[in-house]
Amino acid sequence: MPGGLHHVTALAGPAQQNLDFYAGFLGLRLVKRTVNFDDPATHHFYFGARDGVPGTLVTFFPWGRFRPSRKGAGQAVAFAFRVAESSLTDWRHRASAAGFTTSGPETRFGETVSTIFDPDGIAVELVASPGEPEGLGPLHSVTLCQSALEPTADFLAFLGFQPLQHFGERFRYQHPAGVSYLDVLHQPSAERGKMGAGTIHHVAFATLNEASQLDWRARLTGHGIRVSPVKDRNYFHSIYFREPGGVLFEIATPGPGFLIDEPLAELGGRLCLPPWLEPARGALEPRLARIHVPAALP
Repeated sequence: MPGGLHHVTALAGPAQQNLDFYAGFLGLRLVKRTVNFDDPATHHFYFGARDGVPGTLVTFFPWGRFRPSRKGAGQAVAFAFRVAESSLTDWRHRASAAGFTTSGPETRFGETVSTIFDPDGIAVELVASPGEPEGLGPLHSVTLCQSALEPTADFLAFLGFQPLQHFGERFRYQHPAGVSYLDVLHQPSAERGKMGAGTIHHVAFATLNEASQLDWRARLTGHGIRVSPVKDRNYFHSIYFREPGGVLFEIATPGPGFLIDEPLAELGGRLCLPPWLEPARGALEPRLARIHVPAALP
């Protein structure tokens, strides 16, 4: 069954700007520098914990210039990390000093939340969590925006998510197999979102193994959902489908993981290509944006 969050993937503007924020300012590790397998002239950056375990990952396609985007219904509109309670004020001060837009703090379901907007306008939420060490912890939640709540709520129930609580327009769900949350903002008057830089492309949930993934593919197909074939993403296998409100979901396996082509100490240190693209390296590398990986800011 799908469980907790595996990763979240978003669309970004300039590649270096994206690296400077997530690796430099936020201090996440660039655990893999590869390409978009469906558009290999574009980078695909994976940021997360030191070893890049599922549940800590946010990934980006930095396509540079995009048509205008709009956040709205049928999209994931925010993702959140757990942080130490004692660090939340410092995060806000650092973000303001660096020129990033912030909002909050606010209280949600008994938790204190502050938001930092990345250079493309994506809402990165920081949730004060007791016992969390300094730095960014694992993913806490993803927020979806829907103009109609019931179809999405019914589908989440089919996937095994359980409603926990709601306050105002925010409804919180959790899967018994995971520790992260899925929030749904019910905004009946919200315009339909448009994809572009600064929007979240899809939300990926973890599954136990390939057999579990295939079982879910069969169940989804039997439920009348159009599901992609299993995609080999080199570091895991994936299937994709849309929930009734339009958000693209993925169910991803835990492995084989990021250590198949780089040792732990060197993760993110070079451009890694899957075996089927390696013969084209000489043609691909000159087409990619020139980048350098910044050191995490103190």
